Amino acid sequence: MSSLQAIGVEVRVRSKILIQDISLDMKPGEFLAVIGPNGAGKSTLLGALAGDRPLAAGEVLLAGRPLVQWRKTDLAHRRAVLPQHSTVAFDFTGLQIASLGLLAHRNRLSDRQIGALAEQALAETEALAFANRPYAVLSGGERQRIQLARVLVQCDADPDRLPYLLLDEPIAGLDLAHQHSALASARRRVGRGLGVLAVLHDLNMAARYADRVAIIENGRLTALGPARSILDPDRLSAVFATPIVRLEAAGAVAFLSPGGNVSTRT
Repeated sequence: MSSLQAIGVEVRVRSKILIQDISLDMKPGEFLAVIGPNGAGKSTLLGALAGDRPLAAGEVLLAGRPLVQWRKTDLAHRRAVLPQHSTVAFDFTGLQIASLGLLAHRNRLSDRQIGALAEQALAETEALAFANRPYAVLSGGERQRIQLARVLVQCDADPDRLPYLLLDEPIAGLDLAHQHSALASARRRVGRGLGVLAVLHDLNMAARYADRVAIIENGRLTALGPARSILDPDRLSAVFATPIVRLEAAGAVAFLSPGGNVSTRT
C-alpha cells in the first residue's frame, strides 16, 4: 500500500525549532485532520509531508521511498497541495488557475481534455461562474474555491496513482455551505481510495469529516487516533486553553466553547 510517512521529522528556521520528532503515517482511503493552537506547527508539518520544507532531522517516505528522491513531476502525480496562502503573479483567469493542476499531465492530455477536466472541478466547487474572470478581482472565498478546484483536478487526473490530497486550512474564507462542500469533496476522494490530510481549526468539521485526528502543540505531536476518542472535551479544553464541551443529538456531535480560560493547560 502506498503510505505517506513522517519519521522523526524536525524542521528548523535558523536556531528556532518549528516541529520536532514527529512521526505519523497515512494510508490511502483515510481522512486525517490536524488541529492545534495557532503557531503550533500544523502548516509546517503539512509542508514537510508535501516535500516543500527542508528537514533538519528525520525523513518523509512516500511508498517507502524518501520524498527527496522523487522527481518533481512524479511527485505531482502522487500528491496535490493546497497551501494556506496561494500567490498568483499573473493575471490568470479562474479556468487557467484550475488548469494549473494538470501541468504534470500535459504530455498525455489535450488542451480540450485539460479544459474539460478543469471546468468539471470548478463546477464541483461552485466556481464555474468565475472561469473567465481575472483571479485578481475575485473575493477571498471565490479564490479559495478556484484553488480547491486546482488540487481536486490534479487528484482526479490520474486516480490510479492513489494520490494524497494535502489541504492547509481549506475552508478558510468560505461560508458555511461551501465549507461543507469543500470537505465533502475531499471526503468523496477518500471514498475513491485517496488519502486526505487537512489542517483544520473547526472542531465540528474535524468531527464530521475526519477518520483520525492529530493534535500538534508547541511543534510536537501530542495525540493521534480515531476522531471520536481524540476529540475529547477535557483534552481539547487543555489544548486550546478555553472550556470546550461536546453536545450530541440525533447522532451528530457538536463542540461549543462558552469562553473563559483553562488554568491547567499542559
